[in-house]
Amino acid sequence: MSFQLAAYQENAVTDLLKNVRKLLRQSDGKKLVFKAPTGSGKTIMMAEFLAQFADDETHSPCSFIWAAPRQLHEQSKEKLEVYFENSRAMECRYFDDLTDKQIGENEILFFNWESIRQNNNIYIRENENDNNLSNVIANTREAGREIVLIIDESHFHAQAETSQNLVAAIAPKLTIEVSATPVMVNPDAIVPVDIEEIKQEGARGKAMIKKGVVINEDFKNVITRGGNAIKSELANSTDDIVLREALKKREELVKSYKKAGISLNPLLLIQLPDRRGQADEDRQDMIVQTLNDKHGISTDNGKLAIYLAEDKKNLENITRNDSEVEVLIFKQAIALGWDCPRAQVLVLFREWSSPIFSIQTIGRIMRMPYPDDSYYDEDALNYAYVYTNIDDIEIKDDIGRGYVVFHTSTRIPKYEPLKLPSVHSKRHREQTRLTPLFTRLFLDKARSSGLTEKIQTKEQHVHSSFISDWKSENIDLIAGMHLKANTELDAKNDMDLQRLFDYFIRKSLSPEFHPEDRSVGRVKEAVYQFFSKHMKLDRIADFQTIINIVLSDDNRQLFSDAINAAKIAYRADTERFGKELVEEVWEVPEKIVYGEGYAEMEAKKSVLQPFLSDESWKSETKFIEFLNAPRNNVVWFFKNGARDATYFAVPYSDRKEHAPFYVDFVVLMKNGTVALLDPHGIHLADFASKSDGLQTYISDMKKKGRKVIGGIVANTDPRNHTGSWMLYTGKGKDAKEGDWGGWVKLEL
Repeated sequence: MSFQLAAYQENAVTDLLKNVRKLLRQSDGKKLVFKAPTGSGKTIMMAEFLAQFADDETHSPCSFIWAAPRQLHEQSKEKLEVYFENSRAMECRYFDDLTDKQIGENEILFFNWESIRQNNNIYIRENENDNNLSNVIANTREAGREIVLIIDESHFHAQAETSQNLVAAIAPKLTIEVSATPVMVNPDAIVPVDIEEIKQEGARGKAMIKKGVVINEDFKNVITRGGNAIKSELANSTDDIVLREALKKREELVKSYKKAGISLNPLLLIQLPDRRGQADEDRQDMIVQTLNDKHGISTDNGKLAIYLAEDKKNLENITRNDSEVEVLIFKQAIALGWDCPRAQVLVLFREWSSPIFSIQTIGRIMRMPYPDDSYYDEDALNYAYVYTNIDDIEIKDDIGRGYVVFHTSTRIPKYEPLKLPSVHSKRHREQTRLTPLFTRLFLDKARSSGLTEKIQTKEQHVHSSFISDWKSENIDLIAGMHLKANTELDAKNDMDLQRLFDYFIRKSLSPEFHPEDRSVGRVKEAVYQFFSKHMKLDRIADFQTIINIVLSDDNRQLFSDAINAAKIAYRADTERFGKELVEEVWEVPEKIVYGEGYAEMEAKKSVLQPFLSDESWKSETKFIEFLNAPRNNVVWFFKNGARDATYFAVPYSDRKEHAPFYVDFVVLMKNGTVALLDPHGIHLADFASKSDGLQTYISDMKKKGRKVIGGIVANTDPRNHTGSWMLYTGKGKDAKEGDWGGWVKLEL
C-alpha cells in the first residue's frame, strides 16, 4: 500500500531521523519527545521514520519495543504492518511471536503498557522457560543490538512510578515519547509538529485536521481571569438546552454537506466522565431517554451508539462516513486511540471531570473526514464544534493559540439576498503533486519524440556503472533516505531492480517536483503504460525486461528526456490552470467565527452581530465610524475578509495574471445600491491594478442593470483620518500621492 506524506510529515520524519542518529551516538538513556497534535498522523510519521531508519546503515543495529496503553498497541501494530507490507522494512511482533526469545534487528515488539507494568504479569515474572521480558532484552543485547523504547500516548502512564521503574528495567539506549501532550521531563531532544503547519497543508490540498474548534457557537463568550479562561452564556443553561443546541448544529452540518455534494453524516459525541457511580449511571439513562423522547434518536432505530466498558451498541459501522449513527455516548478512557473522522460536534456537561480543555479533550473531533481533500468552500464544514455548560473554561497551551474559537458573528435576520457575482482562485494540488494528467503528457511526448523507434530492446540490462552511481549518489537528498547506499545489489532480483527503478524515477522528478510516493507512482505508471501500449509488455509478467530496457546505458537518457519533456508540459498546464478564477454568486455569510485577537466593537450598522474586529488598521477603524454615522443612508455594511469563496472578491490583473481582489467593505444603501469600498493606500504597488479591476467590475454590473457604485477610498488626513473620505474613480495609472484630482468626495 502506498502512503502519501504531507510536507509537514516529511519534515517531521527528517527531524526525527537527524535527532535519533545524533542521540544513538551518545551515552545510554537518552530521551526524545515527538510532539504532534491529534489527527496529524503520528503513527504514519513514526512508521515512515522507522522505514527510513531501517534503510540507513550508519547506526548500530537496533531492536524496538512499542508500548501503548490499553489496546492501542494492537491498533498501532495493525497500522504499521500495513505500512510495511511491501517494503518489509520492519517486522511487527507480539511477545509470543518472537524467535529465539529475542527481538530481531529492525523488529518491533508491541506491548500493552498496563500489562507490563504489573509485576506478576507472565511477561515480567521469571518462569521455567526463561520466557520473560528481562531475558528477551538480555538476549537481544547479547546479539549486539541496541534497544529503542517507543512509548505511544505517553501522557497516560509514562510518568507513573511503576512506569519509570519499568523503563529503568528495560534500560533502553533511547526512549522516544510520542504524544500530543508529552509529559517527559528534561528530554534531550524535542521534535514538534505545529498545528499551523498542518492547517497550511490543508489549504494546499491535504486537510488533516479542522481549521479550529468553535465553543458554544451563537452564545456570547467572554474572556476572564486575565485572558486565561472563557465564561460562556451557555454556562447557565440546562443539559437539555446544551444537547438541543448541539443537535441543531449537527443538522445544520448535514444540510451543508448535502449542499456541497459531500457524502458524510456528521457524528455528535456526548462525552461522560471516566468515573463510575450511581449518579453517572442515572445521568446516562437521562441522556438516552431525552434523545429518544425529544429528538427521536435511539439505539433501536440505529441513530444512537454507545461505547462504554459495560455497554456497547451500534458500533459496527460507526466509523464509516455514511453510517446512520448520529450520536455516540462514550468515555474518553474507553475511546482512547479510537478514530472516527466524521465526528464533528462534542457535548460536555457541567459535571465533566475538568473545566480545562486540552488536545486530549477535543482530539476526537479534530480530524477531517477526507484528508486527501482541501478545506471546503463551505467554511462551516472546516470547523468542529463544542457545546458545554461548564463554567470558566480554561484552554491549555497544548492546543495552540487561536485554535479554539469562541467568538461568533451572525448575519442579521432582515438581510435580503444580494446575488453578487464573486470570484475566488480555483484550488489545484497539481502544482506540487503529479496527477493522471502526467501519464497522458508522457505518452504524448514519447510519441512525438519517436521514443519507440529510438530505444534499444535486444539484450538490454542494468550496467554496473548505474549501480555505482546509485551507491555513491547523495541518496538522502534524492529519495528521502529510503535507499541503502552501502549495500550490494543483485540486478536479477525483482526487489533490487525495483529499488534502482525507484531511484531513477525520484532523481528524474527532482528538483521541480518533490519525489514523494504518489508522484513517483504516477511516473512509473506512465512508463508501464508506454510499454503496454507500444510493446505489449506487461508490468508484472515482463517486469525485469521493462526495467532493464529503461535503465540500460542505451536507453536511460532517452527515458529521462521524455520524463523531462512531460514535466515541462505538466508544469505549464498546471500553472495555467492554477491562475483560473471561479465565479460564483456570493452572499454575506450566515456566520463567521473568530478566535484570539478579536474583540467586540460597537457597530450598529454591521450586517454581522456582534461586530468583531482585530483593529489592525487605523484607517479601517475610522472608516467603520464613518459608515456607522447615524444620519447617512447606510442600511448595513459587511467587513470583508480575504479567504476563498467565503468572502467577496472581484477579478483584477496581478502581473498579467488574474487574481481575486477582496474588497474591504460591501455596503447596502437605503435605495438598494450596493457600494464596494476599499480604504487602500495610493502608495501601494497594487493600487492601480486593483482600482482598475474594481472599476471594471462596477461598470460591468451597471451594464447588467445592477445598482453598484464604489472604488478605492482614502482620507484627506492620511495620518489621523479626521478629514474627508474621498472616492477614486479614475484610471489607476493617473493617481498620484497627494494629488486629489480624479477623486470625488464620498457621500453616503
